[in-house]
Amino acid sequence: MRKYAHLLAWLLLVPVAFTQSAQQGATIFQQCQGCHQPGGTGLPGVFPPLAGHVPEILAAKGGREYIINVLLYGLTGQISVKGGSYNGAMPAFGAQLKDDQIAAVLNYISTSWGNKNPKAFTAAEVKAQRAKKLTSAQVYELRKKLGLK
Repeated sequence: MRKYAHLLAWLLLVPVAFTQSAQQGATIFQQCQGCHQPGGTGLPGVFPPLAGHVPEILAAKGGREYIINVLLYGLTGQISVKGGSYNGAMPAFGAQLKDDQIAAVLNYISTSWGNKNPKAFTAAEVKAQRAKKLTSAQVYELRKKLGLK
């Protein structure tokens, strides 16, 4: 027991809201894993991977806003991810999910499968992007402006 005392102490310091949000994000991602797969690997040539790609998006100037918009408004058009080509449509989830739910799933995918994200997404960030009312084609144009193919 003494061996794990530091771990127990750390767990007691973790805010309840954070653990609830992490669980909420994982639960919501179950809707996404049919395409992006439980391990975030996607399906080659069909659905792009999230593992290893989300940090690339977040590293681009405007990447945080872009990835929020992908979940809110969807994405249509040909993209290239990790050497693979994808030409499909990501559905919009803005009508089904609340701001805090979108933030939770973004926090889940940006910290899972080896992805790193030093700054958590917030419901306020999602709300600000929701006010833009974009189309999936406009989100695709945002992707190109980020320098992502």
